[in-house]
Amino acid sequence: MTTMPDDHVETANPSPLNDYDGMAGGYTAENESNLLNAYYERPAMLELAGDVAGRRILDAGCGAGPLFAELRDRGAVVTGVDASAGMLELARKRLGADADLLVADLAGPLPFPDEAFDDVVASLVLHYLEDWAPTLAELRRVLKPGGRLLVSVDHPFSVTLFQHLAGEKPRYFETRSRADEWTVGGQSVRMRFWDRPLHAMTEAFTAAGFRIGVVSEPPFAPEARELFPEELREFEPTRTRFLCFLFFVLEAA
Repeated sequence: MTTMPDDHVETANPSPLNDYDGMAGGYTAENESNLLNAYYERPAMLELAGDVAGRRILDAGCGAGPLFAELRDRGAVVTGVDASAGMLELARKRLGADADLLVADLAGPLPFPDEAFDDVVASLVLHYLEDWAPTLAELRRVLKPGGRLLVSVDHPFSVTLFQHLAGEKPRYFETRSRADEWTVGGQSVRMRFWDRPLHAMTEAFTAAGFRIGVVSEPPFAPEARELFPEELREFEPTRTRFLCFLFFVLEAA
């Protein structure tokens, strides 16, 4: 993945930004078994979720449904929403025709009544949004009082470190746009993210009516070291953590 500077030159006919429909197949194939998703982010989210048997859960930004499937296997009643119809098509193939899946943009109103869910999981999705306030307000609305919002996002310090190593001027304390170029399934795709400092995240959470219960920088799954020897070759045997994503467990006040 190569970070492009903010003032990069656009081509005459640029590919769409964040085109998950166009890369649905390639992205899903990599997401199934790679280090960062399959052996780091997803296990961490499931560990934070704990016992979900019987809980009504909204998977906000469910993609092709890997986290949905894990939660359902643990006894949760899961609804998934995603802005990408292509990703939801793959989710339905995985989860079955009776899976509760809806196309919905997390930047807008959600098609659910108040207090419809015990938990919401927002896995690697908020960093696509410039303004968190409307989305967090909607997620708070659909949660029961005392319900939980589980969030994972790009770690703000790791983004700043990457900018520094790439020769860019780090701007940690700004909420700013970042463009990346990914190679997914043999194709190059252009991605846009919004980075913000930790204090901006926590202020957005509390302003939306959430209490912060957990802030986590979890270890990767134990089996990852054997499965990804090259990626983890420089890690000492006792080191099981790296800077990549930041996790929160929030309670609807």
